[in-house]
Amino acid sequence: MTNPRLAGRYAKSLLDLAIEQNNLEVIYSDIKWLNAVCVSNPDFVAMLKSPIIKSDIKAKIIDSVAAEKLNVLTSSFLRLLVNKAREYNLPEIVIAFIQQYNKLNNIHPIKITTAVPISEELKSSIIEKIKATTSLQKIELETAVKEELIGGFTLEMDGTLADASILRDLNDVKKQFKTNEFVHQIV
Repeated sequence: MTNPRLAGRYAKSLLDLAIEQNNLEVIYSDIKWLNAVCVSNPDFVAMLKSPIIKSDIKAKIIDSVAAEKLNVLTSSFLRLLVNKAREYNLPEIVIAFIQQYNKLNNIHPIKITTAVPISEELKSSIIEKIKATTSLQKIELETAVKEELIGGFTLEMDGTLADASILRDLNDVKKQFKTNEFVHQIV
């Protein structure tokens, strides 16, 4: 069960504590690492969310996964989550922390999805074009490949999706044929 309000509060607490201890960049890199673990390992997330596995076992698993990879503050935070039985919210908390960090540092995440991988040169060109046409100066570009798009791209930025894919064009044409929009114009 998702709980964005709870995730936001825990993330804010960790962010504030990291700022207070002048440790923000270290904690941010720890959180990025935890996010990568959660994204790449669905078994780890399933373990966190499992009501069958006891919290002391979860704590041992988390400690073994994160052993000597995380800062003391991050490790303590993870133990707190387990002690409060909130470990199942870890993936949401990690995402909320990254969002709050980006907001604090005026970083704008942008995701571009294409049918084929794009080159580093093209990524740089996209970032420069966005900087030139908007007021955004700190951009974090994420790329994804989705072959179903056939061609073109989708661009997600600040909650807005721009779909310039061939798949969308084909779906638009298909919809037009299904509704027979042009038959009425012929008669």
